[in-house]
Amino acid sequence: MLFVGSQFVIWSVTGAYMVFFDIDYIHGDTLVKNHQTKVPVQQLNYPMSSLRAQYSQLEKLSVGMHINKPVYRFVQDDVHYMVDAQTGELLSPLSKEQALKVAQYEYAGSGSIDSVEYIDANPPAELSSRVHSALPAWRVKFDNVGSPTLYISERTGEVLGKRHQWWRLFDWMFRFHVMDYQDSEIDNFLLFWVTLFAIFAAVMGAVLIYFTVIKNKINVQGFIPRLHKNNNIEQGRV
Repeated sequence: MLFVGSQFVIWSVTGAYMVFFDIDYIHGDTLVKNHQTKVPVQQLNYPMSSLRAQYSQLEKLSVGMHINKPVYRFVQDDVHYMVDAQTGELLSPLSKEQALKVAQYEYAGSGSIDSVEYIDANPPAELSSRVHSALPAWRVKFDNVGSPTLYISERTGEVLGKRHQWWRLFDWMFRFHVMDYQDSEIDNFLLFWVTLFAIFAAVMGAVLIYFTVIKNKINVQGFIPRLHKNNNIEQGRV
């Protein structure tokens, strides 16, 4: 019960932390600007036929914006490319200066850039595995409360991830909450068996309450009238 009780405390503390903060803030949605810029079709001067002639094996072609210009993004031979949709100029890979421009354009908070790091292998755990194929990337950290960080793809110029210290702490809270301290997976055997034992302990606790509190109270209540009756008999004899 000491083990289960300690886990109850952990569940309570971690659960309280996870519901205390707004989930949109935890996800870092407030760190980036919500650009609603539409792609200006009239500026797509570089025809897709020319693009396909230049990159014959391109896949997953999409049209988007890169800061203030329309671009084509696609994959060829498992490599991501970004091409200027006005001139056909290859814009990837991004240099450090270009990545900083993207980070400053996307960042919604205050504070100056604190550090810049190039990541081409062994990405940190906080960078989702879903975007590892888009590496290399630039990690841009800002000098502000919570150390807000943006990950900019070197190949696509997109924001791959956004993090701050409260989100990192949230990740640890979630790991302790689901009792998976490595992969943060809910369906793990440790959580299953501890939860099962906790339910068993709660049921046994209810049984103990019945025998130690409720049944004793019933016995005491039944004993008091008998005690009064016996006292009256004794007093009658006297």
